[in-house]
Amino acid sequence: MGDYTRTTRACTLDSMRPELAAAMRAHVDKYNLGGILSSPVMCIETISVKAKKGLFGKAQTIYTGAILTSGWLVWASGEEGNPIGVLSARLGQFTAQDYAQSSFAKMIPDSGLNITGLFTDSSASALAFIGLEENAAGKKFKEAILAAAQRD
Repeated sequence: MGDYTRTTRACTLDSMRPELAAAMRAHVDKYNLGGILSSPVMCIETISVKAKKGLFGKAQTIYTGAILTSGWLVWASGEEGNPIGVLSARLGQFTAQDYAQSSFAKMIPDSGLNITGLFTDSSASALAFIGLEENAAGKKFKEAILAAAQRD
């Protein structure tokens, strides 16, 4: 694995970290996406911890929440104590790849998804990474995203 130890769990929007849920709701409101969060297919939360390395390194904890709905993927991520970033993409406007199958994985081993496509607040295609633990919840979410991206 990469430098991060990840813990992924299935959850609901109401049971994920409040700051992640609030950031996603604010994003949906800002972009007038309506009630897209009200019908989740699957929702997860991942805690990614990077241990302190070396004399000047620092420990880092990143929280990520993600929701797959019948028409959207919405995810929020941020380091503890810093602002949270939120991205969203309509199904059919992005592709998903298992990170382990990417060329990046040979250089930096990790687990999760690469999401490539048009995000809500972007006019150009972009790439984003969603880190996931290789446990039952992480694998189920990965499979759901890969299947949804292929369907549309």
